[in-house]
Amino acid sequence: MARLADRHPDNVDGPWYVDTRCFDCDVARHHAPELIAARADGQSVVSRQPATPAEELDMWRAALACPTRSIGTVDRREVPPGVFPWELTPGVFLCGHNDRRSFGAHAWFMPRPGGGILVDAPHWDREVVALMEARGGVAHVLLTHRDDIADAQRFAEHFGARVWIHAADADAAPFATDVADGTDELEVAPGVVMFPVAGHTRGSVFYVVDDRVLFGGDTLAWMWREGDLGAFRNATWYSWAVLRDSLERFAASGHRFEWICPGHGKWHGATADEMHRRLRVLVARM
Repeated sequence: MARLADRHPDNVDGPWYVDTRCFDCDVARHHAPELIAARADGQSVVSRQPATPAEELDMWRAALACPTRSIGTVDRREVPPGVFPWELTPGVFLCGHNDRRSFGAHAWFMPRPGGGILVDAPHWDREVVALMEARGGVAHVLLTHRDDIADAQRFAEHFGARVWIHAADADAAPFATDVADGTDELEVAPGVVMFPVAGHTRGSVFYVVDDRVLFGGDTLAWMWREGDLGAFRNATWYSWAVLRDSLERFAASGHRFEWICPGHGKWHGATADEMHRRLRVLVARM
């Protein structure tokens, strides 16, 4: 819950505000870029109050995704139902409730025949769990790398799910049931492929679903300010050169995607041809 006593003085007047615990993860600005802005020091503040029901919903999504719970209203409004999980595109749910332990990373849920997939994990939340239960549960928890695990073990234990991670990052998830190795892709469930992309961390992987959705972890994202696919050079902990080679190998693999759903950075959808073209351009730029 946001702390009114810590309300940042640079918020515009009105009911919504951001408190000073914000740590510049960018999550709130992904959800409400027209309403929340960053100061020079990275602190988010409300730059404009919502003026429509759609903007009010954007602000609620920002508030429930904020990992420090720094966004709230002066009048302590009740959270409306159904803010999260959010069906971003058919069959792909953004979980919200981003966790501070993952520096605010996004987590994703897709219902699937035989049990759904949870990609990385949010903070444990009963509303999120209830939707997963109603949609057939979770059969596989798919970890993209060591940084964005949050409450993955709790979700896995609740649903009796298998947990996947690459061997190079497996020490961060000792509860994992399935540990992949090497650089070869692996089908972890029908239509779901793990593709190793070392670079951000040594054990980073993509998960490609039905050659339609790419879960990019902290490796690949839509850079909303630039309006293009991008990688995080200043947050590449293992090797930028290896990351470039990994992305080049993925671009040559024959896999396609129409949606990029990252851990950090923003989500975006386009045609598979357009996404592939942008990926090729990114690799050349790197």
